[in-house]
Amino acid sequence: MAAGVNIPSQLLDDVKIALNITWTDTFTDSRINGFIASGIAYLNEKLGSPASYLVAGEPRTLLMEYVRYARDEALDVFENNYRSRIIGAQNSKKVREYVEKALQTECGCNAEL
Repeated sequence: MAAGVNIPSQLLDDVKIALNITWTDTFTDSRINGFIASGIAYLNEKLGSPASYLVAGEPRTLLMEYVRYARDEALDVFENNYRSRIIGAQNSKKVREYVEKALQTECGCNAEL
């Protein structure tokens, strides 16, 4: 688990709801926080850059599933089971980058969209 990462409390709460964790205790929160931090590091590496996990979308869905697999001690099968979704998220990112670059080239500007 990745230590020392500040996980937003709303993300922790959202993950706990997704996992049907209805209680609060220091051990469980610490464990889930570690899984979230580890999942964020893993997914950012797979996606090639930091993603937004606070809004609905594929990165958030993948993070929720990563944490579920981690909690259930099944990370050894996570990547195989979610490979197509990870590749889809990578492709979506590349398409967005290509479109942004094409638009910048077309207008002759370097401003970010």
